[in-house]
Amino acid sequence: MTMLNFLLACVHLDPMAMLQTGSYLGLAFLIFAESGLFIGIFLPGDSLLFAAGLVAASGFFIVGPLIMIVVVAAILGDSTGYWFGSEIGERLFKREDSRFFKQEYVKRTEKFFKKYGGRAVVLARFVPVVRTIAPILAGVSTMKYRMFIAYNMLGAFLWGAGMILIGYFLGSLVPNSEKYILPLSLVIVVLSFLPIVINLARGKRAI
Repeated sequence: MTMLNFLLACVHLDPMAMLQTGSYLGLAFLIFAESGLFIGIFLPGDSLLFAAGLVAASGFFIVGPLIMIVVVAAILGDSTGYWFGSEIGERLFKREDSRFFKQEYVKRTEKFFKKYGGRAVVLARFVPVVRTIAPILAGVSTMKYRMFIAYNMLGAFLWGAGMILIGYFLGSLVPNSEKYILPLSLVIVVLSFLPIVINLARGKRAI
């Protein structure tokens, strides 16, 4: 029953329900999936980690182990995406648009890589959609795994620990902040997608 509730929470993209039903293991799986599996491209990673920090402040999670689990899951997820890209990513990126995959995602991520180089692996952590495709594209490219894993670990720590600690400190400062988790998570989602919206607007102006 708990697994069914967890799956339903994932379908409805409800961060609080995901955390309550999935706990540490469920959160680890979701972070891994968003980082390394295409099925995770629509998962609310930023708001999920922020929400985890908020509820950690109320005692639902222990913040130290929470950060460690999330960082490890993020590293493993990106590494999985890299190896997937090195094996079959090039063929995947040539396929036609479908409900869950669009060439626009690839073009957006390629521009991101060209602009930032290896740093894109770190910066991509903070950009939805790009976060999922970047490690796969790194695997398709000529980036050596030794270089990739260094950026991967740094990005996983900055993103995972950073988002959790922001939520944790806000939760510590504001009493009963978990009651406002949905509107606060919505703000995080909007801020996360802001770079994409700005880039799209700039692209339209350039045409």
